[in-house]
Amino acid sequence: MDLLSLIAQAQGKGGGSAVPGCGGGGIHQLALMALMFLVFYFLLIRPQQKRAKDHREMLSNLRRGDRIITVGGICGTITGLTDRFVTVELAEKIRVRVLRSHVQGKEAEAEAEQSDDKKD
Repeated sequence: MDLLSLIAQAQGKGGGSAVPGCGGGGIHQLALMALMFLVFYFLLIRPQQKRAKDHREMLSNLRRGDRIITVGGICGTITGLTDRFVTVELAEKIRVRVLRSHVQGKEAEAEAEQSDDKKD
């Protein structure tokens, strides 16, 4: 037997499914794909978009005097702001410039999240 005859035999004589009673699989597969996309959207994509939106909002609302934590774990008080950079005072007269996008959050919010994690 050649390869074409094996493929034709696997597909069945009617051109449908080789398994009896499983005709019209295209609609079912399409519905299954749509259902999987909805699950991914509501469990993965939507929460990530909400988190990113909240982070952008927090970055735009930064003000002098706010206590922040950077992605690298540096804690300090904001002493200066520009479009791209934040000047953070770590201790008296010790200042560091950090990219605004590398600010993880405000210190009070981070402490509240840590206490919530410890309760669970």
